[in-house]
Amino acid sequence: MAPTEDKLGFMLPYTPLHYLLLQQLSNPLVMTSGNLSDQPQCVDNHEARQKLGTIADYFLMHDRDIVNRLDDSVMRLLDNKMHVLRRARGFSPEVLQLPEGFNNKQQILAMGGELKNSFCLLKQGMAIVSQHIGDLENAAAQLDYRYQLKCYQQLFDFKADLIAVDLHADYLSTQYGQQLAEDQPFSLVSVQHHHAHIAACMAEHGLALDTPSVLAAVFDGLGMGLSGELWGSEFLFSDYSTCQRLGHFQEISMPGGVPAMREPWRNAYAQLTHYFNYADIHKEFADLEIIRLLETKPLATLTSMIDKKLNSPLSSSCGRWFDAFAALLGLCPEQISYEGQAAIMLENLATTEFFKLEDNPYSYEIENKNEIFVINWQALLLAVLQDLQQQIDKAVIAARIHHTLISATVKLLMKLSIQTETNTIILSGGVFQNRLLLD
Repeated sequence: MAPTEDKLGFMLPYTPLHYLLLQQLSNPLVMTSGNLSDQPQCVDNHEARQKLGTIADYFLMHDRDIVNRLDDSVMRLLDNKMHVLRRARGFSPEVLQLPEGFNNKQQILAMGGELKNSFCLLKQGMAIVSQHIGDLENAAAQLDYRYQLKCYQQLFDFKADLIAVDLHADYLSTQYGQQLAEDQPFSLVSVQHHHAHIAACMAEHGLALDTPSVLAAVFDGLGMGLSGELWGSEFLFSDYSTCQRLGHFQEISMPGGVPAMREPWRNAYAQLTHYFNYADIHKEFADLEIIRLLETKPLATLTSMIDKKLNSPLSSSCGRWFDAFAALLGLCPEQISYEGQAAIMLENLATTEFFKLEDNPYSYEIENKNEIFVINWQALLLAVLQDLQQQIDKAVIAARIHHTLISATVKLLMKLSIQTETNTIILSGGVFQNRLLLD
């Protein structure tokens, strides 16, 4: 079921049909959302039989048409509060009242990102947030996305005056937004990914439109920066309309580009070659599992790609940072099967030791480069390799890696808090679904 996961989700029967079905059973049922991985749910009986026949043991059929797909919502208890990880059934369509200052007559269609997409309509001071759509690189999800956009605009009598898209020009949602803007025509505005994270969090907590700039740490997998860079571990000073970058993790190559998002060993190698002479590392730590694995890879090709900057973009991604350290510890180094898997496995490994090791981080350095603070992880990398060589419990190493990230983040935020004279701090981005970090 979930061999590397220490948590399982559950739901109680929330319809009369569920209740009647479970009355006849003394054991739980393993349910599916009714879809193959990365695809929208099947919405008729024939499609369900055809696509899910090799997965499901039983089907509960019906004769009512499904007009609007709704995936399962996912919630998690963090810090004794319920957090929505995926907003869908039970939450959408939901009209959210925006804070003071958002009563603009202009109607705005926000297209959302490419992965884990949802879109949003802004109308009369309200945000109408769609359900979770999914990853738009899947053709079926893309078609459902376009259907839902039309459905929501009809349902809420919505006519866009302006379309907001992600700054990343290659996102399919951005491209479709550009197409809509050209066809109508509408005004078009591009929004930086991490700035959007901050604005969403500000709105969620009811901060008015004229709220002064806040300080934020936004950690996630990837987002296009203001000058075409790939961001993902950002310390920002931002209000609703402006955003200034104050710090980030050391930018590291992603050898191969997209494959580096799926093969954690690539990120481990990139980190090692950035901070060290790899020949020295290979000689000193030749017996480590990760070094033996890297010996089987085309390292000369990767090194050439990194040196010549061929399909190896620099990125400050926190997601790739987690991938690298998970690979060092032997957690799915070859391939991940879903986004965030390496980080989740590293969090699970760390959990047993994390609270025993309070305030026990590895070393790191915060450097000031042209008035931008950069976190240098060289000392952390070397310490992890040395602990692996000394056969320290990997759960202890994983816990200390988490404590190091927490220590560096808090230290830099405190420094920036003094510099910017603000004590309002936002934490956002997918990485903060990590319970150890958020707590």
